[in-house]
Amino acid sequence: MRRIRRSRNTVDVTFDFRSDTPPGTDPDATSPTLRRYHAALWSRPLPGGSVFTLETDHRGRYLSHTSELGDFALSSDTCVPAFLGWKRMESTLQEIPLRQRRSFQQHRYTIGSMMIWPSTNIKGAGTINGMRGFNSRVADRLDLTLECVRRHYRGEANPLSKVLTANSAYFDLFDSFCGFIEFFELQDLADPKTNDVHFMLPFDDFDRPGHPRDADEYNIYMQAARRFLDARNKRIDNLRVQV
Repeated sequence: MRRIRRSRNTVDVTFDFRSDTPPGTDPDATSPTLRRYHAALWSRPLPGGSVFTLETDHRGRYLSHTSELGDFALSSDTCVPAFLGWKRMESTLQEIPLRQRRSFQQHRYTIGSMMIWPSTNIKGAGTINGMRGFNSRVADRLDLTLECVRRHYRGEANPLSKVLTANSAYFDLFDSFCGFIEFFELQDLADPKTNDVHFMLPFDDFDRPGHPRDADEYNIYMQAARRFLDARNKRIDNLRVQV
């Protein structure tokens, strides 16, 4: 990815959050730049007009919002997986050239790959971030997660029904699936006019595991993921958000 010179006062969509993360730790938890970017980007008006102000100084919380809208603790999530470390993917990944894997990793640690979700662990439901990874039919993929969110807004069953329902107050902030997509600049993965999700692999109504089945599928997935990340980074860059 070509690095573009940006003002230090605006979000740099080429910044690799691994670069300011202590060795052996997760950028989602420990990158100070990522936390600052999240707070700046998503402290913005909700569809209903209220501003969803995010604070970084609430003890014990990564990000926090408290107002008449409710009390929300939130965490960061690198939402486009590369499936590194997945045992079932080991043989497939060995067929992908190292250069391609490294380039994909660099894309995955830019702001276009980052989301925030409620982080409260609700008894019997878990967390959204955790259940996205634990449920094999979703396999941590953002496109499949968005399909679950779309069905949640329609009152339809989905693989993440329990945890999404447990966090209904959060999704109510955005009024609708369209409101959620537009708030988080996800229009290149879901059409806010039709509510259709653009899947990175052919979709079969959650009848198969969400991870790529072979090297051919992984390459299709990787190319689709990169296109989405480039497009979302461009959208975020065009916001010219001050940090």
